[in-house]
Amino acid sequence: MSEAKAPRYGLLGLMVLLLVGALLATVRFSTPPDAGDEQPVESSQPAKKGLTTLAELDGKPPAHRSLDIQSWQTEQGARVLFVAAPQLPMFDLRLTFAAGSSQDGDLPGLALLTNAMLNEGVPGKDVTAIAEGFEDLGAQFGNGAYRDMAVLSLRSLSAAEQREPALALFKQVIGQPSFPQDSLERIRNQLLASLEQQKRNPAKLGSNALFQRLYGSHPYASPSDGTADSLRQIDVAALRAFHQRAYAAGNLVIALVGDLSREQAEALAAEVSAALPAGPALAKIGAPEQPEPGPSHIEFPSNQTHLLLAQLGVERRNPDYPALYLGNQILGGGGFGSRLMEEVREKRGLSYGVYSGFSPMQARGPFMISLQTRADQSQATLELVRSVLSGFLADGPTQAELDNAKRELSGSFPLSTASNADIVGQLGAIGFYDLPLNWLEDFVAQVQALDAKQVREAMQRHLDAEQLVVVTVGPAVEQKPLPEPGSQPAPPVDSGPRH
Repeated sequence: MSEAKAPRYGLLGLMVLLLVGALLATVRFSTPPDAGDEQPVESSQPAKKGLTTLAELDGKPPAHRSLDIQSWQTEQGARVLFVAAPQLPMFDLRLTFAAGSSQDGDLPGLALLTNAMLNEGVPGKDVTAIAEGFEDLGAQFGNGAYRDMAVLSLRSLSAAEQREPALALFKQVIGQPSFPQDSLERIRNQLLASLEQQKRNPAKLGSNALFQRLYGSHPYASPSDGTADSLRQIDVAALRAFHQRAYAAGNLVIALVGDLSREQAEALAAEVSAALPAGPALAKIGAPEQPEPGPSHIEFPSNQTHLLLAQLGVERRNPDYPALYLGNQILGGGGFGSRLMEEVREKRGLSYGVYSGFSPMQARGPFMISLQTRADQSQATLELVRSVLSGFLADGPTQAELDNAKRELSGSFPLSTASNADIVGQLGAIGFYDLPLNWLEDFVAQVQALDAKQVREAMQRHLDAEQLVVVTVGPAVEQKPLPEPGSQPAPPVDSGPRH
């Protein structure tokens, strides 16, 4: 069991933000298959043999591979997005359900626990037999649950002798889970142990507190991995009921990429859809209320203080998102060279890193700035970060910053469709958030057309440095002033807890 990482806002920020449900996601019990060794997909041209060298690029960014995305709906109501990729004899299948923790209701952790239990047993097979079944076929199974969504994935060779038995086992897992009691107790105990560990994790304490303050009574406020009380209340009947309701075919987006014909893809999607419970899409969650700004502090015995600053951001379909994405890359999402990194780390040595990012979701996701710094300089560092944000909102980016950010995007964006696994993830997000099929191409064009005034005005529409919700986690100590810019920074200190 491993904990899903929060998004990193850098060169590949777009890829991560597309799958924002993963943001601040909780525990993932098995990861989707890795596709790093695949050849890129090029749907409209024959595959080019050999590698493209830097000399061939001649200083230009690699070309973005256009995708011929085909879409239809199954008889049971699932939406399908398909890209044919005959270059490799395999396929990637990704199912995205509106079955994240925002659907937990009165039992936080229900979505996560249901998703984790799907491959624990089916009629005639226990968890070991399921794992061995996929392994014997050379197939890979993955699953995960997040705030907006739950995901299930399958990678297999596309030849019928491997594809058909792999798909048959996958259909059992998604449509006929037996939810064995012994597996429920084991996974519940793992989650309870994880909750105990979180009490010693200042970053997790801060994140939970921030979401509670930011979202109040909204479903996003609830911890995705549940509470000790709620986890103990979840039984097999609750898991079955959630599966019946949230894993219905009408609540599903099917993303499919690989060496399949349109006819084969339609047949595969129809099989998957028919294997699931019948039912409609779940109602979309409502909009959160505006939170009360201001600071709150969690006392924690450590040498450093975690700082989290946030506001409500935007929904995934907000038309300002291209401008907000570009503006944030300049503010704090682009790593080294961003405004925040320059002022906080490079000039003053206050932190190893400071990052900002929008996480657009079905409802308004958070805009967040996060860092950790010396406990005795935490308040001054907080004011510095707020000042950098205020200055950026007032003045916007310089032309040089804008040009650099656009150039970086044009160079990194082709990586967002560099493999079948990358593409199937993009298709899942496009389908889940109901984006246009040409969203990837349009996004790049929209970003490149932006000027500094448009970026500044978009950031001003959605952010206000005086309306930040602030959570700090660390010790209450006497505060010191910040060093002058360019002065020799103090040596870094260990941020672990004091025993």
